Amino acid sequence: MTHTASDDISQRLADIETRALAAAQSVGGGKPQLVAVSKMQSEPRIVAALDAGQRVFGENRVQEAQTRWAARRGSYDDLVLHLVGPLQTNKAEAAIALFDVIETLDRLKLARALAKAQDRVGRSVRFYIQVNTGEEAQKAGVLPSGLPGLLSEARELGLQVCGLMCIPPVAEPAGAHFAFLARLAERHGLGELSMGMSADYELAVRFGATHVRVGSGLFGARPSQSVASGVQV
Repeated sequence: MTHTASDDISQRLADIETRALAAAQSVGGGKPQLVAVSKMQSEPRIVAALDAGQRVFGENRVQEAQTRWAARRGSYDDLVLHLVGPLQTNKAEAAIALFDVIETLDRLKLARALAKAQDRVGRSVRFYIQVNTGEEAQKAGVLPSGLPGLLSEARELGLQVCGLMCIPPVAEPAGAHFAFLARLAERHGLGELSMGMSADYELAVRFGATHVRVGSGLFGARPSQSVASGVQV
């Protein structure tokens, strides 16, 4: 029997789900949701993931996601799309029309644009607030001190905020940031946590992640992925 890339992805998917479930069970938690980060992946790899039963995908850019997923909506009724990359306010309407979950709400201006977009499009989606737990100047996300105000304003605007998301600093232990985000979520009555990527999703699950964002760990390295960058999704 010929071994194919599809077989690899199917096996990786099963392995990730097994490991994530074991990590959750080790702390008395439930099965986390795998968000397969499909940005810049090839069409055969996407098809292989769909054939293996994966239905929840994450994308970084609205335009790329439209190209890949808009036509597939009619073929997969259970498809769930997460926006996991920064969102510009001028793309708010397109994002609302396509995505089911937007994980990168991080400022009041964007919250207002998304609320107006929901009214125009006539579609409500779910939101996570991205928190810049490391307070890194170059990284998106609201500072922890600004979270209460942004959350209050977003709720007043009618946005359905369900959880928090973070990307820990590369040079710092991720566990401390996962624990911090979990405390923030509990403090504000938010039940969902999107944290953990290919290199640390098991750790994130042990700290309470309900959603893990795995890209290269499932699909393999993206064609333009730089080894020197040190960033792995």
